[in-house]
Formats: sequence, C-alpha cells, structure tokens
Amino acid sequence: MTSTNPHAQSVGLPVRQGIRGQSPYGAPQLDVPYLLNTNENPYAPPPEVVASIVHEVTQAATGLNRYPDRDFLDLRTDLADFLAHESNVTLAAENIWAANGSNEVMSHILQAFGGPGRTALGFTPTYAMYSEYARNTLTQWAEVQRNDDFTLDLEHATATIEELQPAVIFLTSPNNPTGTALTLAEIKTIADAALRVSIDGAPALVIVDEAYAEFRRAGTPSALELLATYPNVAVTRTMSKAFALAGGRLGYLAASREFVDALRVVRLPYHLSSVTQAVARAALAHSNVLLGKVDQIRQERDELVRWLREQSYQNKSLIVSDSDANFVFFGKFDDRHALWSALLSHGVLVRESGPEGWLRVTVGTPEEMTAFKSALVKELSQ
Repeated sequence: MTSTNPHAQSVGLPVRQGIRGQSPYGAPQLDVPYLLNTNENPYAPPPEVVASIVHEVTQAATGLNRYPDRDFLDLRTDLADFLAHESNVTLAAENIWAANGSNEVMSHILQAFGGPGRTALGFTPTYAMYSEYARNTLTQWAEVQRNDDFTLDLEHATATIEELQPAVIFLTSPNNPTGTALTLAEIKTIADAALRVSIDGAPALVIVDEAYAEFRRAGTPSALELLATYPNVAVTRTMSKAFALAGGRLGYLAASREFVDALRVVRLPYHLSSVTQAVARAALAHSNVLLGKVDQIRQERDELVRWLREQSYQNKSLIVSDSDANFVFFGKFDDRHALWSALLSHGVLVRESGPEGWLRVTVGTPEEMTAFKSALVKELSQ
C-alpha cells in the first residue's frame, strides 16, 4: 500500500537514547539438525506429562473469558513445595514470585530496585541480558572481570562494591556461559559486602541466578540455604531448562516476603496467563518424571568435559571449564567464528559466547553429542 503522506519516508522515530541503534538480544534460530546453542533440555516432555498439561489447559480454557488469578498463590505454593523437595529449604507461598521466564523476573527486580541514579553490578563473563535489564530500566550497569579461570576475585569484588555502592548485585551459579558454580562462602562474602552498602539507608541486594541449579554436581549447594540469614539475598530459578519447559515460559524467585511484595508493585496486571499457570502446575505435579533425565544429562556433560580435554588445537590441549550446568564452555581458538561456521556446515549449531576464542555447547542426546564430536574432530584436524 502506497502512503499518501509526503513525509512518510523521511520522518524517523523518536527512539530513546540508550536503545537507539541497538539490536534485539537472541541466539541464532536456524533450521539445522543439531541445535546445541540455547541450553535447552534435549528431551521433550513424555506423553503422560503432555496429557496432563492438555487436561489442565483445557480446564483453564473454559474460563478464559475471566482474568487469571492475579496473585497465583496455588502456583507459588507448588513452587515452594518443589524447592523444599529439591533443596530441603522450607518457604511459604508468599516467599515466591513468578513471571514469564526468569527474564521477566529480573526485569521486575530492576524495576523495583534499580532505576535512574542506581547501579547494578555483574561479574563478567556472565549472562549478557543483565546489562540489557539495566539499560531498559535506566539503571547504570557496572562490571567486574572474573579471573582467567572464571572464578571471582573476592577482594577486588568487595572493594568494587564498597566503591560503587550498587543497589543490585547479580551472581550467577552455575554461571552462564562458563558453567562454573559458586560456593556458599563466596556468596556470603558478596552478601556481607552488600550489607555494608547504603542505598537510602538499605543494603544492596544480591540476586543469585540459579537457572541451571538442578544440573549442579553432588555437593554443590544452593543459595536458597542463605535466605533465612541474609534478607538481602534472592534466588531466581526457571522451569525452562531441567523441566524441559522452555516453551512454557515460567521463571520464579525465592526471597523475603518484603522483597516479593516490592515486585508485586511493578508487575503488570494479570501478567501470568491462566494457560501459563495451568501448564506450570501440571509440570510441577510431574517434577520427578520431568527431572528424570537430569542425571543422564549430567553424565553426558561430565563425559563431554573429559572428551574435550583430550582434544587439541594447534598442538595444544583444549581448555575446558568445569561445568555444573547442562552446557560446556571450551576454547581457545584464534578464530572462533570460523570454527562456529565450520561446525554449522555439518548441521551443528553451537554458541559464540563470552570472551573471544571461546565456544559454548549444550549437552544434547547421545546422537547429538556424537554429531558434535565428529564435526569438531574433523574441523580441528584441518
């Protein structure tokens, strides 16, 4: 359709400063046989879980002329029950918040506790979206570089917290893209430093992002254990990964009731649809079944780490980060994009993430891992 407005082609849009010229975040979505770039669970929900979801969604559909339960206490109770079973930490429904993926939970956090004149702090390399949450809420973003082995320099971290006085501090355990987990002692050190910050008379908040927590190795703790003694700590989780529910879009948070109540102020009305709540509750009712593949993914991950460390590039062994997640970070390559493209030519899609020279591969099915290994060996031998 041709516009009759003579200025239609010449007038721009008043895009605000800060996002002008920016591109939307997102991993490549390509139609290839082996999708190993977005840390999805490679195993689809089994038929009995699908049937349960269909039943619950059908029930919800009969009431779609009405708004959903705005405070979704039944879902929050189910999430609290799951955490009690998974991490042996008892929480009330009022200690839980949920949204459309942990991305929306993070946005709620910075809407409530960030904003102009406030700073959010992260430890890079880490999840790239944190800086975008900050940008979108007009929160200043600051970074502390991790050590070469991707651990935290705690002395430098605490000094930076004292200097910058951030309102919100993001810790990621297991970290994305490196897969490395934090100890409770490390988290406590950051939480203690945050308590010495004064933001309008209140301490800084420490957000421990545990999106991949269900994949952690035996003995690796959850920061949920700190909630009772550190009221400035919150823990975020997701059902996208271990629950094989990436398409369901349900993320959640555990924190003090006061913290959750602040998020309730900034959330949009009825932000969780009746369908989303029904899907999540049905999945939680089958958590043992859905998490049944977690041990297998852990075993595949540990085998992949071992195998990668046996490979070489330019006569040097590959460097492989220890992983408590469902992905593995490996390098270093002179031209990682060239290797990424070469793997793609074999139908294997991995992720260019983190510092130059590194790639991240999601742990897939045995068939997918065989395809990845075969393609990588062929390309490294070129």
